[in-house]
Amino acid sequence: MATPPNRTARLMDVRQKVWLTPNMIRVTCAADWITTLEPGIEGAHFKLFLPAPDQTADAFADQLENGPRPAVRTYTIRHIRPELGEIDIDFVDHGDAGPASAWARRCVPGDVAGFAGPGPVKIKDFHAATYVLAADMSALPVAAATLEAMPRDATGTAWLEITTPEDRQDIDAPKGIDIHWLVHPDPAQPATQSVEQIAAMPDLGDSVQTCIAGESGMIRILRDEIVNRRGVPKAEAYISGYWKIGLIEDEHQQAKRAGTAG
Repeated sequence: MATPPNRTARLMDVRQKVWLTPNMIRVTCAADWITTLEPGIEGAHFKLFLPAPDQTADAFADQLENGPRPAVRTYTIRHIRPELGEIDIDFVDHGDAGPASAWARRCVPGDVAGFAGPGPVKIKDFHAATYVLAADMSALPVAAATLEAMPRDATGTAWLEITTPEDRQDIDAPKGIDIHWLVHPDPAQPATQSVEQIAAMPDLGDSVQTCIAGESGMIRILRDEIVNRRGVPKAEAYISGYWKIGLIEDEHQQAKRAGTAG
């Protein structure tokens, strides 16, 4: 039985922080209520509520309960350890420009944040003969979690765009998944490598599932390629825009609701 989403923001503490790669930070958060979540929800999204710089834990807890709403961003559960009451959250290090990256860079054990959710796991049932995955660094957590949840005999291809060669990560993917790491050094410019590689793939067959996420311009093109040109049923094609060049998350979510973003 899946964990039902909780719309109320709940407090959690930072337990550990590490730079996984030059441009990816992993923050481990802990709370007693995490022990009530279901195992196996890696890849599910949630809303992360962020304290202001220098805000005390008590002041942030009061703000979560009484408002006004703190800064909030959408993130992915990379790992969950319910028996320990822990989750791992991976952040792309964008410097201090955005509230989530700035918080991840400055947080230390004992700091706090808020959590609301989780949402659903993106692929609940693996039944395809072939899997196609594509992600930029913003979507690398969902792609990695999906790869690690696959049956060990799964076959397919993953195209993962990273900022530097050193941003490659160890992913416990099935041996039959061919992972290609594509270096895209300037995220402010549209990514084209995944689009080109997937467009050049031969016929995918009649049994395909996809996990494709990242910048909305790339996603729009790949949705057209996968669903319209390749004919993969929408129910089998998880394809989602996580962000858009030039927009902050609130603006991107508004554009998605208006149908003007991927």
